Amino acid sequence: MILTLTPNPSVDRTLFVPVLTVGDITRSDRARSEPSGKGVNVSLALAGHGHSTRAVFPAGGYPGLQIQDMLRRAGVDHVAVPIAGDVRSNISVVEPWGAVTKINEPGPVLTLEETERIFQTTCAHLGEADWLAGCGSLPDGMPEDLYARLVDVCRERGVSFAIDTWGDPLHKALTHAPDLVAPNAHELADAVGTSIFTFGDALDGAEILRERGARAVLASLGPDGAVLVDDTGATHGESVVESVVSAVGAGDALLAGFLSVGTIGLEALTTALQWAGAAVQHEGTISSARHSSRAVVHPRIDRERPLIEPVILPVTP
Repeated sequence: MILTLTPNPSVDRTLFVPVLTVGDITRSDRARSEPSGKGVNVSLALAGHGHSTRAVFPAGGYPGLQIQDMLRRAGVDHVAVPIAGDVRSNISVVEPWGAVTKINEPGPVLTLEETERIFQTTCAHLGEADWLAGCGSLPDGMPEDLYARLVDVCRERGVSFAIDTWGDPLHKALTHAPDLVAPNAHELADAVGTSIFTFGDALDGAEILRERGARAVLASLGPDGAVLVDDTGATHGESVVESVVSAVGAGDALLAGFLSVGTIGLEALTTALQWAGAAVQHEGTISSARHSSRAVVHPRIDRERPLIEPVILPVTP
């Protein structure tokens, strides 16, 4: 079973409009609401593909009830930890040519007591888990060492730990040697403090994370696929799909597919790319095995090959 922890979940409301005009009334053609947050998305992908998973997250206010109801209807086993504040409700406005305008709420402010309940609840469900995936940002009030503490508990209990976050929570967790770090290109660039123009830059960034403690790095590179860097070396792969409908949740599906295999390696990377390819063929984050894609893996990587979407960090004066 794969356990996920989402410290800052959300209800994501997506509005589809013919055109967004700032300062005027805009009428949407249709709308959809989904449970979200990176760990929740990982569990949605796992459940959609028929794998055992359980999602742990804080839940407060009406949005917290919405997330629980939507996960029940999606068939996702979950444990909601009550908190006093309302969890986030985020809004995305999508125009026909693919432009997306997002408005994200900051989320609740957690007390130390609420944080400890989330920590203890997560630990209480590790006995059935093969992996724990700690995913996403930490809400205000939650200490930045939460993921680092969980790495230690997982190691004591023989559970593998994967982390998908950024900033100080990532840096603190790296010093405790997580089994897998799963950044996207922007998070990777931010973590190592350098722009990423080429595959060589991405590989160098992944190796820096390994030097800082990560045992393996699965870096999502958007339209360029993903690279896996571990003790055996570096491997690049791409998903092959006929058309891309939406990239929302593709990185979370990539991580879910990787964890579903149970081991780190070529098979896990191939499955990860297949799941990510399935995710981009429909709207939203609830993917399933009904969508199919194939993966192409390249054992040799052209380090000079430029990325389709490079990440350029601002120059510090």
